[in-house]
Amino acid sequence: MAKKRVLAAMSGGVDSSAAVKLLLDEGYEVAGATMHLYNNEDIGVREKTCCSLNDVEDARLVALKLGIDFHVFNFSDEFKLRVMDNFVDTYLAGGTPNPCIECNKHLKFGSFLDRAKLLGFDFIATGHYVTSHFDEASGRWLLKRSADRSKDQSYVLYGMTQEQLSHTLFPVGAMNKPEIRAIAEENGLINAHKRDSQDICFIPDGDYASFITERAGEQPEGDIVLSDGTVLGRHKGLIHYTIGQRRGVGVSYSEPLFVTAKDMVSNRLIMGNAEQVCSKRLTAEDVNYITVDKLTSPLRCTAQTRYHQKDVPCTIYPTGENKAEVEFDSPHKAISKGQSVVFYDGEYVIGGGTISGTEV
Repeated sequence: MAKKRVLAAMSGGVDSSAAVKLLLDEGYEVAGATMHLYNNEDIGVREKTCCSLNDVEDARLVALKLGIDFHVFNFSDEFKLRVMDNFVDTYLAGGTPNPCIECNKHLKFGSFLDRAKLLGFDFIATGHYVTSHFDEASGRWLLKRSADRSKDQSYVLYGMTQEQLSHTLFPVGAMNKPEIRAIAEENGLINAHKRDSQDICFIPDGDYASFITERAGEQPEGDIVLSDGTVLGRHKGLIHYTIGQRRGVGVSYSEPLFVTAKDMVSNRLIMGNAEQVCSKRLTAEDVNYITVDKLTSPLRCTAQTRYHQKDVPCTIYPTGENKAEVEFDSPHKAISKGQSVVFYDGEYVIGGGTISGTEV
C-alpha cells in the first residue's frame, strides 16, 4: 500500500521541524512548505520573526537536512487582508483582536490545506501543541488539549472544522518542549535552540499602537471618565488601552481603577473599580462547534476568554445561527470584545466564538 502523503507546515521553528522528523519515523511520505506572509521590511524590523523571509530560509535548511521536498506559498496578500487589516479594524472599532486565531482559520487550515489538497497530499501537519482523534461513539473528530498545559494551543484552534481536523496531523501534541528540542538537536537541525516566536508575529516589538497608527493615522485624544461621567483626565487615543488595564492609564483616584469600557462614539475611556471590570455574561458570534454539529439546548462546561487563562465554569445558551450567550457561575474579569471565548469539556474543545459584547 502506498505511503500516506503529508505536507508539513514549517514555520522555521523547532516544533514544526521536529514534527517532520516524527512523521518520517512513522513512515509517512513527507514534504514541507512555508507560508510567506510578509517581508520583515514591510513591518519595519530586521529581527527574525515567525513566517518572515528569515524563517523561510531556516525551514528550507531543515527540509534539506531531513531530505524532503520543500515549497514556499506566498499568501502575503491574503494575510494582509485577513489578519493585519482585521487587526487594525478591530482595534479601531474598540475591540481586542487575536491575530493567531484569524491566521489559523483563514491561512493555515484554510488556504494552506486547500493548496495541499491540490498538490495531492492526504494530510497537512503542524507543530501545534494539541492532539486529535476520531471518536467512534459520536462519529466526530475531537480536539484535545496538549499534555503539556503550559504549551497548550487549543485556544487558537477552536475554529477548526470536521473536514480540517480529518486532514490534519499534530505530531508533537503529546510531547513537551524539552523533548522537542532534544529531537532537533539529535538530528542536527539548525533551529534546535531557536527561541519561540512572538505572540503577534508581525509586531515583534509589541508596540501594536504604533503599528495601528502607521496604518490608520494618529488617533484623537479624549476624556477619561468614571461610569457616572466624572472626568478624571485625558487619554492619548483609545487604541492605547485594553479592558482590565490598571497601570499606565495616567489617572489617580481614591481606590484602584481599571479600564471597564471604551466608548467609541463619544471617544471616552471609562474607568471603574474591580467589581465593575467583571461581567457575568457575554455574547459570542461566529461560533464554531467541534464536539457537536450545533447546540440546541443549554450546555454546562468551562470557558476561557483569553489565551493561557484558566477556564472557569459557565453555561452556554444557543441564541441563533452561529451565536450564543455565555453565563459564568461567578463574575469574570476583563472580558474584551474581539477576543475569543473557547469552551471545554475537561480536556476536549467543545468549540468557541468571537466575543461581541458583555453584560454585568
